[in-house]
Amino acid sequence: MEESDLLKLFKDLENECKNLKNELFKLAWYMRGGLTYQEALHLSPDERAIIGNIVKENLDTAKKTGQPFF
Repeated sequence: MEESDLLKLFKDLENECKNLKNELFKLAWYMRGGLTYQEALHLSPDERAIIGNIVKENLDTAKKTGQPFF
């Protein structure tokens, strides 16, 4: 593998790690203590997607009803 290919691969992996951390911190924030960052690290991709969908549904409901979404 060429050095440039390796550098691109490492950059892509670094971006994936940053995106995952961002997603996990958001989940922990939305859960308001119901899920810690450390617990979120142990979630599978399917579990993260399910929780993310629940958060989205609740956010959409809050917007439609005018209720606060803290």
